[in-house]
Amino acid sequence: MSNGKKKGENNKKNGNRYLAWAYIEAAHHAARHNRLAQRFFQRKMSKSNRALATKALANKLTKATYYIMRDQVPFDETRLFR
Repeated sequence: MSNGKKKGENNKKNGNRYLAWAYIEAAHHAARHNRLAQRFFQRKMSKSNRALATKALANKLTKATYYIMRDQVPFDETRLFR
């Protein structure tokens, strides 16, 4: 209870947990094997913690996936990490 209101029960089941897990795994893989993703990950990690940097990289990959599917274009890492 806070200020007479019940808190912390909204937005519990937002998103697909399995898809989120898959993108986190993709972010781990990209951070290990892609030079530009490593630079992005290290830059984010210097400003915050590892979990937040991983989530930021996963978010970038989700947006890239959306635009690749929408526009039917090949993956371009320089465009993703500029």
